[in-house]
Amino acid sequence: MFLDESGDHNLRVIDPQYPLFVLGGVIMDKDYAQNELVERMSDFKRRLFGREDLILHTADITRNRNGFERLKDAGFRTTFYSELNALMRSLHYSVVACAIRKDHHLSRYGVAALDPYLLSLDVLVERFCMDVGDVEGGGVIVAERRDATLDHELELAWLNLKIQGTRFMRASQIEKRVLSLNLRSKAANLAGLQLADLVVTPIGRNILGKTVKEDYQIVESKLRRSPSGRIDGYGLAVLPK
Repeated sequence: MFLDESGDHNLRVIDPQYPLFVLGGVIMDKDYAQNELVERMSDFKRRLFGREDLILHTADITRNRNGFERLKDAGFRTTFYSELNALMRSLHYSVVACAIRKDHHLSRYGVAALDPYLLSLDVLVERFCMDVGDVEGGGVIVAERRDATLDHELELAWLNLKIQGTRFMRASQIEKRVLSLNLRSKAANLAGLQLADLVVTPIGRNILGKTVKEDYQIVESKLRRSPSGRIDGYGLAVLPK
């Protein structure tokens, strides 16, 4: 499972235009992530930009910077989004996400409000463990490095999950089903982290009632579901309820 976030987890200052924190994960077979996903994403970059070292990052794409300057051209932009949507639709993965309405979270819990990143991590780890099941070797979680302080907090939170578990997943189950949580830099150009980056922003936009675009329709089709097809609580948790 590759993780990325949209918005920040700061509860002291909340942006009224985006009072939301979303942690999203893309789940896929390990061999698929290391082979076909890398090949398909590299091919996409070569065809459109003539290079493979470009990092697909939503903030850079929407601001036409860091290699995405060609998106200022309307014709190329149309081609880019058409090709990107086709790629995201055809890849084999499922999506899990937890969104925290920070304003509601803070008003309900006050000083006892849990950090949105750590709360969301609990939710995603639970669902990942359910999908992994009791397989030999377990699964791997990959998150993007942020800064030394935040990375240390994440490592402590992960250690705590393995010691105390969550509300619905015992520590022994997490220990057995998740081999490790690895932190990798954006510069590592990991295809899985870039795919995770592309799925979280559409989820945030939809929760805030923004216009539904094709990218969200694709992400919605990939959300983890119950046997009856339910998304709420299975592929997407919006808190507080």
